Amino acid sequence: GGIAVVEVPQQTTAATFQGKPVALATADSKRYAVVGLPLDLATGTVLLDVALPDQTHQKLPIEIQDHHYREQRLTIKDQSKVNPNPAQLERYAREAAEQKAAYRVYTPMPATAAFPSFIKPTAGRYSSPFGFKRFFNGEPRAPHAGIDIAAPTGQAVQAPAEGVVIQTGDYFFNGQTVIIDHGQGVMSMLCHLSRIDVKIGDRVAQGSTIGLVGATGRATGAHLHWTLSLNDARVDPMLVLADK
Repeated sequence: GGIAVVEVPQQTTAATFQGKPVALATADSKRYAVVGLPLDLATGTVLLDVALPDQTHQKLPIEIQDHHYREQRLTIKDQSKVNPNPAQLERYAREAAEQKAAYRVYTPMPATAAFPSFIKPTAGRYSSPFGFKRFFNGEPRAPHAGIDIAAPTGQAVQAPAEGVVIQTGDYFFNGQTVIIDHGQGVMSMLCHLSRIDVKIGDRVAQGSTIGLVGATGRATGAHLHWTLSLNDARVDPMLVLADK
């Protein structure tokens, strides 16, 4: 769930991690690979593959250390959101495939591009951090792959960074959802909205309203869920916020 920032040769043309393209950014006249590290990544040394103009490759090491996340236990009144029936499971599988395809989009950026800056997408208290191992009505579920911000229904939700809307939908678990492509495999997914104000293909500026806070999908109350994905790895959005 972390992010590794690895200095790479200035002439690097591409970088991949676990076979997936990685965002490259330029800062202070240096070139960096910004690598999302999946929650299930084993500790130890992993390798970043860096491609150079002469068709050669370098393997750069990244040291992975363990990180402990707390547990969260929630009570869900709608039992179908805890133990879906076969029709609901089929719907979820279809929607999950759609979202996974969006996460794997890779939009190239100029070699001089910086890594995007991010702002908090709505005002409110952080009610559930990234990485919680979650239990719904006592049953274990996958760790929390984003952060939750408690906010009233109808409060505006802003684009956390500039980008293009590549997916919207009303999903079984996530409710009304917007996915924004910030470039180079960097994605934001904003969930549980009460209203969506953008459509697929819209270019959104940082801070522009994309919808309103709600409690659609699997939610115990009004809040915004924000997932950040780099190279198809869900990472802690708090790591990219300068003003938390």
